Amino acid sequence: MIPGKPRAAVMSLSVVIFGTLMLQSVSSQNAGFVKSPLSETKLTGDTFELYCDVVGNPTPEIQWWYSEINRADSFRQLWDGARRRRVSIGTAYGVNSVSVLGVSHLTLDDAGTYECRASNDPRRNNLHQNPATTWIRAQATVTVLQKPSISVTDSFTITAGMDSILLQCNLTSAYSAPQESYWMKNGEEIAGTRTPNKNAEYRLNRPRGDDAGVYICVYDFEMAPSANATIEIKSAPMITGHKRSENKNEGERAVLYCKSVGYPHPVWTWHKIDHTGPRDIDNTTGRFFTSSRENYTELQIADLDINLDPGEYLCNASNVIGSHNERSVLRVRSLLAPLWPLLGVLAEIIILVVIIVVYEKRKKPEDLQDDDDLAGPVKTNSTNNHKDKNLRQRNTN
Repeated sequence: MIPGKPRAAVMSLSVVIFGTLMLQSVSSQNAGFVKSPLSETKLTGDTFELYCDVVGNPTPEIQWWYSEINRADSFRQLWDGARRRRVSIGTAYGVNSVSVLGVSHLTLDDAGTYECRASNDPRRNNLHQNPATTWIRAQATVTVLQKPSISVTDSFTITAGMDSILLQCNLTSAYSAPQESYWMKNGEEIAGTRTPNKNAEYRLNRPRGDDAGVYICVYDFEMAPSANATIEIKSAPMITGHKRSENKNEGERAVLYCKSVGYPHPVWTWHKIDHTGPRDIDNTTGRFFTSSRENYTELQIADLDINLDPGEYLCNASNVIGSHNERSVLRVRSLLAPLWPLLGVLAEIIILVVIIVVYEKRKKPEDLQDDDDLAGPVKTNSTNNHKDKNLRQRNTN
């Protein structure tokens, strides 16, 4: 019996080891690409980003490597901050491994082959192992072309009485002839501006504040990225819309807003107006909230106080060219305000009843005597009628 115990222990240990190996073989998964980097063509001065998404168990490690054009055998590893901090690498490890490689302010020397390598092999960093057997790879070719030269007119500032503004772009040098050119304003294409000419023009007649913004002339090429140049049209801000008045009950939330035209986008400020003029809003109670984005601003006042919050509020828009402001009136009503009409009707009824009661109680005694006199003759006349009737009956007999 004693020799059997060691044999049973050995068999149990073998079962545990076999089960562990089987569990590892079932749960482990070799690294595999979910998303690979894609080849791109860019212009000098631009920025590119390459994405790499890898799945596996354990979570795979990701590295980025680079090789110059026509030198595929000379890959060098890339690090975050390389090339005078023009290279950025961001990697997140979770269920999947996701990494993004970015290179900014591109030069012609940045062209080449970029490789995403991934591995969850425990031997991946062993120098005696062949990397080709422990790392999987995905490559993308980045082509960098010299940016075309475009001459443009200077920026303009819109002033009162200005007759027109002529925007001009001239494509002076490029690797090929453009297919067409067109204009954009604030990121949106201007309809009717597409033309095959190298010289692109756009005229603004009698420009106003809403004509201000960022104008871009764009040249499209058949086998290369688009090229563009920017012209800024500036003007002082002009508030074109605001809430003139707001009526709320105490305890509610009030919202005042202003929107404007003009460029550059203004800096927004809010003030409350009292007998001394505009003053900064006192937010010691923490009930005032402002939010501004580009040409729009909003002031929210929570939990309105009927004693503190009513009055005039002023929104001001300012940029390097000028400023503009508008006023809004905030009225705060009592919680009893909806009952005021009913209370008014009730008060009228009470007053009317009081008047009637007082009038009845204050009648003069002479008025009562007059009423009795009026009732007396009526009774006498009735008696005389009976006497006349009796006399007629006697005469008949």
